[in-house]
Amino acid sequence: MGDGKPEAKGSNVSEAAPGEARPTVSFAEFKKLELRVATVIEAKPHPNADKLVLLRVRVGDCEKQIVAGIRQYRDPETLAGAQIVVADNLEPAVLRGERSEGMLLAVLDGEELALVVPDTKVRDGSLVT
Repeated sequence: MGDGKPEAKGSNVSEAAPGEARPTVSFAEFKKLELRVATVIEAKPHPNADKLVLLRVRVGDCEKQIVAGIRQYRDPETLAGAQIVVADNLEPAVLRGERSEGMLLAVLDGEELALVVPDTKVRDGSLVT
């Protein structure tokens, strides 16, 4: 986007094994992250990437786009109307030419992907605590 930062590339899925030494995050740093419930308004394949999906989501009164690397696990057409959990206050990034304004939370277990979702329907924008 001309801001001097390189475009993000590849998957954002960490391959670190449980218990593997990794940098720690202080509680104060963790509290800065806003995890919120969003509803998927529209989902479609990314026009320039085989593994990415463009999600138009509603978080409270706000609509935004999130680019997620889940296309090999989920048919985008099945996501409309789903409630998901997103990292809502991440700095925007450009992924293969598309702006991403958050990050979908999901669990990768081998070849299976599970979306992190509330277990009952809640209000869009609800804070995960």
